[in-house]
Amino acid sequence: MTAAISRPESSGRPDPHAFRRLLAAAADAAVEELGPMADTAIADLKLRLRELAARIGADAAGAAPVTATALSRDQINAFRARILQRAAVETWLIDGRELARALSALEERAGKQTPPVANEFTERLSSPDALRAVVEMAHDMRSPLGSILFLVDTIRRGQSGTVTQVQERQLGLVYGAALGLSTLASDVVDAINGDRLVDGQRTPFSITEVLLGVCAIVRPLAEEKNLVLNTTFPQVDGRLGYPSALSRVLLNLTTNALRYTERGSVSVGCTEHSPTLLEFWIEDTGRGIPDNVLAMLFDGFRPGSVGIRFSSAGLGLAICRNLLEKMGSSLLVDTAVEEGTRFSFRMELPQA
Repeated sequence: MTAAISRPESSGRPDPHAFRRLLAAAADAAVEELGPMADTAIADLKLRLRELAARIGADAAGAAPVTATALSRDQINAFRARILQRAAVETWLIDGRELARALSALEERAGKQTPPVANEFTERLSSPDALRAVVEMAHDMRSPLGSILFLVDTIRRGQSGTVTQVQERQLGLVYGAALGLSTLASDVVDAINGDRLVDGQRTPFSITEVLLGVCAIVRPLAEEKNLVLNTTFPQVDGRLGYPSALSRVLLNLTTNALRYTERGSVSVGCTEHSPTLLEFWIEDTGRGIPDNVLAMLFDGFRPGSVGIRFSSAGLGLAICRNLLEKMGSSLLVDTAVEEGTRFSFRMELPQA
């Protein structure tokens, strides 16, 4: 079934408890994101993040100030990223003012963590730990950029008051620029640590939830360019796989399609070829990919003179190909100049 993405209708005021439930769930998800730890360390971190979630929730509602909780900047940033990820999907249940206060409080807490001094940072860049330093920089960029993306979208939708057409256009440009920077930061992180997204056992997940999550992030970019954003859902939703890696691939491809399509539509979807074999695809009505770019499409770094479709760094598609190879798949491209482009990949996803 193919349909344009639509936002569920609200039945009234946001659920007063929904935001606190979101914070608690985001705290637990952040623990999983932060990597393997001893059982006692996991339990302690979960307790501290849950405590911070409760305090942030109370402060966002104007009930109590946020007091100190022993957490690192990376841990706070992981928590904030998970909040934004969930809020992007459940925005119609959340009071935007509460979210803004919560993000502001987290931003303030993260800013109080003492960063390395300049000499220490320079030493790290020339040491074997240089890659980790680069990842930390990119990770620190993603969280505030995520805050910008969500808050700009909230303002565009009139939750803070009436927005004129000129202001809406300006906000759309801000959103597009922030999304580009956020994608670049994510590319840097995933180029170094992306294998962790497919490390471990397959987990049950919802394909519909993955598709909706991707579209929630890119929808403002489509609206700013007056493009139709379509999606196709599978008949059987629950699957076993690597949802974070799949979401990353689909987000990269859909963002690129929207960025280089000036009129018409972008479609993202999933088609079943057998009970376990699924094909994911992203189609656009853009200008297509010239032959000189197509020949270097999957190079990690390309000369800027030919990178007219993708960024000169060229990391996005290289990361997609790497993640898909780890999941036993490969990325295919079918393009025609001035007609459009279709990226697709097939993979085995057992039913959950």
